[in-house]
Amino acid sequence: MSPNKDKPEDIDGGLALAKRTQTKKPALYRVIMLNDDYTPMEFVVLILQRFFGHNTQTAQKIMLHVHQKGVGVCGVYSYEVAETKINQVMTFARQNEHPLQLQMEKE
Repeated sequence: MSPNKDKPEDIDGGLALAKRTQTKKPALYRVIMLNDDYTPMEFVVLILQRFFGHNTQTAQKIMLHVHQKGVGVCGVYSYEVAETKINQVMTFARQNEHPLQLQMEKE
């Protein structure tokens, strides 16, 4: 009796192989800090260290960029992480009576 080559289970030694679906990597979003004339530079550095994990030198560099250019990138994250970080920072800024503003944009 010869094997039937038309059946999927006979092609690969008796196992039917399912097609693998490719998962897409999630879109990334930049968390953007906007400059204002009221939030102290030290507070901005604290935010960049506490919520975005930057060391002092990097946080100061980003803070100066925001101060001089009007806008700067705090980090790049998935949508959910970016949204959470923005909410945490905005809440912390309001608790400390600072008008700091963050936005996110798709990378």
